[in-house]
Amino acid sequence: MTGGVALHGTVQVAGAKNAALKLLAAAVLTGERCRFTNVPEIEDVRAMAETLQDLGVVVDHPGPNTYEISAGDVDWLFVPLEAAAKMRASFMLLGPLLTRFGEAIISNPGGDRIGRRPVDLHVDAMRALGANIDYRYGYYYAKAPGRLRGAEVVFPFVSVMGTENAMLAATLADGRTVIRPAAQEPEVDDLIEFLRKMGADVERTAPDTIEVHGKKRLRGADHEVVPDRIEAGTFAIAAAMTGGKVTLKRARCDHLDALVEVLVRMGVVVDCGTDTLTVDATGVGPGQYRPIDIETAPYPGLATDLQPPTSVLLTQADGRSSVHEAIFEDRLEWLVELRKMGAAVELPDAHHAIIEGPARLIGADVEISDLRAGASLILAALAASGTSVIHGGHHVRRGYENIEAKFLDLGARIERVQEGDPGTPA
Repeated sequence: MTGGVALHGTVQVAGAKNAALKLLAAAVLTGERCRFTNVPEIEDVRAMAETLQDLGVVVDHPGPNTYEISAGDVDWLFVPLEAAAKMRASFMLLGPLLTRFGEAIISNPGGDRIGRRPVDLHVDAMRALGANIDYRYGYYYAKAPGRLRGAEVVFPFVSVMGTENAMLAATLADGRTVIRPAAQEPEVDDLIEFLRKMGADVERTAPDTIEVHGKKRLRGADHEVVPDRIEAGTFAIAAAMTGGKVTLKRARCDHLDALVEVLVRMGVVVDCGTDTLTVDATGVGPGQYRPIDIETAPYPGLATDLQPPTSVLLTQADGRSSVHEAIFEDRLEWLVELRKMGAAVELPDAHHAIIEGPARLIGADVEISDLRAGASLILAALAASGTSVIHGGHHVRRGYENIEAKFLDLGARIERVQEGDPGTPA
């Protein structure tokens, strides 16, 4: 990849990875057909589809961005290590399998290595709903004597996947379930919308409270996946990094308030339309952005998934900025790779970074450690002088649909050197 080119043009934002995976899992709650459109064509979705097929679920992919799921004959209530190692979202099958079929065996999940992401919260939620769960040799053995029972599910802190798993399990439980503090992310509300189409009695009764009244059965439904706010934010920052102008179609500005506020504080020109977001950084160079302090937080705060690309942009601010990563303790480790490109970054502890700008970024050989760090290193390479080789591109393809093609359409000079080998460049 050769940097130094200002990006210009239009990008259509794909469906949200963090919504699509949970929606596919939710389809297991019924034996009737569920149809999803605007599904991102990414590795994690393909991995989830394969896992469902291994369970005996019929998965059709009739066209681009469309999946049809029929879980009428689920004859294998076992999610093996191979599936769990590919993606953390495989654990989202625990709630649907347990509440509909009364049992499940599921491996401890994998996913990005960005710090502790315990599934204890999910397991405790299922136990609160009456499940018996044992952990042996890396697997959770779960059974529900009769139906799961509605209950108070109280998390010690906000957990997006914990909220979603508890909610899915509660849809077929006997009685009323109250979940709090419930995650407020747009992807959670997208899942609620789909469940209601299925006939579930689910309602957000307060910003941090979700109530579910269990039904005996749910029906099939059609649903369009909400746009991916993380992809939208990544491309918005790419425009700011390169001094270009990019319009994002199907971007929900109301889902990106925290990021837009950060960009505006730095001096980035952002224009929000009904379903578009435009960043105009034409002629803006290093040192013309203001340094700021940022801190990640559960929605509606700044998303932890948007912290890495925002950190890259801070390298171009005129002065010292600070980053407080309040969600995952290892999420800042990738900044060591950014240093190889000339960034002035200090890491006083696992949750904080100090970034001095403006930095003259230069091309380098760097290694991707996780999905969002990978996309962020691409942003740095787009703004850097010279050529960069980014190894581990498979991480990025887990969560971004056609990312190379989208950057090429904006004028970037980017090439996938090899295909299929996890150790090869992006």
